[in-house]
Amino acid sequence: MSASVLYDAPGPKAAIRNRIYAVAVSLTILGLIAVSLMRLSDKGHLAPEMWDIFNYAGIRQNIADAALATLKAFGLAAVGSLILGVLLAVGRLSDHKTVRWAAATFIELFRSIPLLITIYTIWVGFLTDYSMWALALGLSVYNGCVQAEVLRAGINSVPKGQSEAAYALGMSKTQVMVSVLMPQAVRAMLPTIISQLVVTLKDTSLGFIILYPELLQTARLIASNTQVNGQYPYVSTIAVIGTIYVAMCLLLSTLATLIEKRGRRAKTGIAVAHAAATPEADSLVGSRTEDRAAEKHNENEGPDNTNY
Repeated sequence: MSASVLYDAPGPKAAIRNRIYAVAVSLTILGLIAVSLMRLSDKGHLAPEMWDIFNYAGIRQNIADAALATLKAFGLAAVGSLILGVLLAVGRLSDHKTVRWAAATFIELFRSIPLLITIYTIWVGFLTDYSMWALALGLSVYNGCVQAEVLRAGINSVPKGQSEAAYALGMSKTQVMVSVLMPQAVRAMLPTIISQLVVTLKDTSLGFIILYPELLQTARLIASNTQVNGQYPYVSTIAVIGTIYVAMCLLLSTLATLIEKRGRRAKTGIAVAHAAATPEADSLVGSRTEDRAAEKHNENEGPDNTNY
């Protein structure tokens, strides 16, 4: 029985006690879910009519358009945050004190401001007529600061001997950063980078504050403008939209896992080039073969060991 670093392996009594606790907690959670479903059913939120609204072509088209709008904002924010993260990470590691302090100030400032305030300020102050760009820019600024710290930690985790060896070969600092440090940092921190991209995808729901027609804004409009049996279908709408969010996040996580596995299987190193077949090379190989044959012939003859 192996023990964890954080705690000792449980004994027989502790193992039985842990199983009892696990069963009790599981039954409690299932009971709470059952009570919640019963209450929702009593109020009519689980009636078939509440779910039948999603069979309407207009509502399905609105949800599809909202999902596309969400992916557009996420795509812009993902690219923008990664580019900004690389620039800020390089700035934090710069030899120039002014650049280093400017990057650090930018990162700490926008990491401290709530993302909702950043998005709303950009929308009101600069991009009132372009809600998608306001949302994407706000997400890029905040998540770019987070990605910068992730990349900086990855760069600092690379052994210093590699950068010293690169400098000894005559490489410049830009070449060392681009060819040696950054690829290893990205590979080491790829799970964290993808996790932050998943957060970026979920944060697109903040676009409702600036009336951007993403999934959450569309869900609010559907639930507040559609009445079934004298009630508004908030529960069914939230369940459907939440399922779409979960599906998109799972697809992004699966893609990240595939990229990570492929990166681990990738062959690294410098391939040895084969010599070209030229007349000079053929003559050189032929002369070396003749010399080896002559040496072998002389060794076989050796001195005369006949007894007189």
